[in-house]
Amino acid sequence: MAEQSIIFYPDPRLRQKAEAVVEFDDSLRAFAGELRIAMAKAPGVGITAPHVGVLKRLVVIQIEPASEPLYYVNPKVVWASEDTIRHTEGSVSMPGVTEEIVRPARVRVEYQSLDGARHVEEADGYLAVCLQHEIDQLDGIFWIERLSRLKRDRVLKRYEKLRRAIS
Repeated sequence: MAEQSIIFYPDPRLRQKAEAVVEFDDSLRAFAGELRIAMAKAPGVGITAPHVGVLKRLVVIQIEPASEPLYYVNPKVVWASEDTIRHTEGSVSMPGVTEEIVRPARVRVEYQSLDGARHVEEADGYLAVCLQHEIDQLDGIFWIERLSRLKRDRVLKRYEKLRRAIS
């Protein structure tokens, strides 16, 4: 397996819409495994192919280290609840900064598995937040775009300060 390197904000690929996966083969499964490893090293609980500069619609989520990773190919939110949840979010592509974001508390997602089979899943709570966050990334919406201008500016200042400190 090739090691995947995470790209960092403000890389323009993080704001580009990912293309649908059309081939469900061994190379897709191998790439999904590489993404899982990159996510674990980051560390993070979710990652998309665009986080490593590959503009394909593939998401890996592993909320608990002891649980099996969840793979979503070509996912899309087809329903979202009106009630909301507030949760702290961040990104493997912008390490060290987080902020609270309000999102629908429950979602229904259509996706394909790594073998191409079609599925529909309903999620609530933290998994719903993770799915929305990662599907946003596939659509070229970086998480800070969900913040008010004031909060986004504060996050960007904190991130720049962190980057200067490690340079």
